[in-house]
Amino acid sequence: MKLISWNVNGFRACLQKGFEDFFKSADADIFCIQETKMQPDQADFSPEGYHKYFHSAVKKGYSGTAVYTKNEPKAVTYGLNGAHTDEGRVITCEYDDFYFVCCYVPNAQNELKRIDYRMEFEDDMRAYLCGLDKLKPVIYCGDLNVAHEEIDLKNPKSNVGNAGFSDQERGKFTELLAAGFADTFRRLYPETTGVYSWWSYRFNARKNNAGWRIDYFVVSERLMDKVGDSKILTDVMGSDHCPVQLDITI
Repeated sequence: MKLISWNVNGFRACLQKGFEDFFKSADADIFCIQETKMQPDQADFSPEGYHKYFHSAVKKGYSGTAVYTKNEPKAVTYGLNGAHTDEGRVITCEYDDFYFVCCYVPNAQNELKRIDYRMEFEDDMRAYLCGLDKLKPVIYCGDLNVAHEEIDLKNPKSNVGNAGFSDQERGKFTELLAAGFADTFRRLYPETTGVYSWWSYRFNARKNNAGWRIDYFVVSERLMDKVGDSKILTDVMGSDHCPVQLDITI
């Protein structure tokens, strides 16, 4: 299976920047997106052969996730066991052999003013994933809004304590991995540097590759031997993020 995740930073805008061409050429079995910034009826994109599921925020033009999948899931749920539904951040698709969870993790924001909510979300997400994992293996992906280690961003020293690279956020990701999950890209490429999935629109950051790796495919530990590759598609434009891809036999 080929799985793709992409924070499009506004789906309608990305549709004007080549999204459809990339979607068709990728031919993914599951293609999920984050930061749709729209309601379902605003999506002028219904590719043939795919089932589509949207989870939009109550606040218009904010957050939001979507999943396009060739194989119809057995069940689709939104949020975390009925919680964290207002911002449209989580879609879970259940298949015969695994759960697929698309997520747009809340940003802690400047001066970490939303860190308390972020920590609550992280704890609830970890508990949720662990609960799913007891039933069948989990593939968890999306914009997780954290660079886990110094190797995961260009300028770690100057970003210590900033949103996405605070001790609190990095610690929660460590806790998730310790609970029985694997960061597929870093597991396969433990020493690879200079590969990022997000760049600021300021200071020519993408041109200078001054980026962060904050988009992930995380899987249940017992799925790692089924992972063929985990890729960061840095050449794909259209957003301040690039897509990430997981090739897996399941």
